[in-house]
Amino acid sequence: MNEATTARPSLPEAWLTQARHYPLAAAGLAIASLALLGLLLQSAISLASGNAAIGLRFGALAGLAGFGATTLGAAAGLVLRNVGQKAEDSMLGFAAGMMLAASSFSLILPGIDAARGMTGSGLLAALTVVLGLALGVMLMLGMDRFTPHTHESCGDCGPGAERLNRVWLFVLAITLHNLPEGMAMGVSFAQGDVSVGLPLATAIAIQDIPEGLAVVMALRAAGVRNLQAVLLAAASGLMEPLGALLGLGLTGGFPLAYPVGLGLAAGAMIFVVSHEVIPETHRNGHQTPATLGLMLGFALMMVLDTALG
Repeated sequence: MNEATTARPSLPEAWLTQARHYPLAAAGLAIASLALLGLLLQSAISLASGNAAIGLRFGALAGLAGFGATTLGAAAGLVLRNVGQKAEDSMLGFAAGMMLAASSFSLILPGIDAARGMTGSGLLAALTVVLGLALGVMLMLGMDRFTPHTHESCGDCGPGAERLNRVWLFVLAITLHNLPEGMAMGVSFAQGDVSVGLPLATAIAIQDIPEGLAVVMALRAAGVRNLQAVLLAAASGLMEPLGALLGLGLTGGFPLAYPVGLGLAAGAMIFVVSHEVIPETHRNGHQTPATLGLMLGFALMMVLDTALG
């Protein structure tokens, strides 16, 4: 077999091939990326004019809290050498339940309330948040198609996946998971409203603890040494403060960007839960404990939102 036949395509060629295979995902990613750039530009103009985001400090602290909670969960892997698959699926189900409830109670409903106050119409308010949901889904679907990563349930995904070590593919998958959580925290504090941001940040930090431990266990099962697995799992939490800054940037411009940003973060989180977390918890035959964990997480988030909101 000659060299031309066996040579791997360059990364740009791999992306173009992927775009031809998934034209709708490519178009959606382009639309979402342009919308994000527009929102960030508006925010930059607002900051340049002296109108700094009110909740910048709160949002940054929330992102750091998410990173700290992920690190705490990862560090538990130094002590807990073995966690059963059923317990791991239950923990991931718990995280999924909190993410779903946070999307509903701390992102979508406040987004509708904020948009209703700006537009004076319930229908327009709902459509504004739906626009954000659509952008969030298009963003995550596009990133899922065009970022090399791996899932236990379906194997390697994305262009150029064959070029990377399996451990780094797994780390990129975790990054895709943590980014929308950070964005959600940043967006929720964008207006300086603690009643919106505090329940969400608390919920994400709580679910980051078992999630960090679950990541360590998965990396260890993939053959990574214990200390390296703990460090990689902790490092994956850095996407949360970075995502929080991105979320703050998205909503620091014109007023309607706030409910759109809340919807975008909710859409991204719901996509991750449905596309990645729930299938992962069900692939080992532990659907019932995973579902019970999801319901527990959902109920806890509902209580937190009521108590802290």
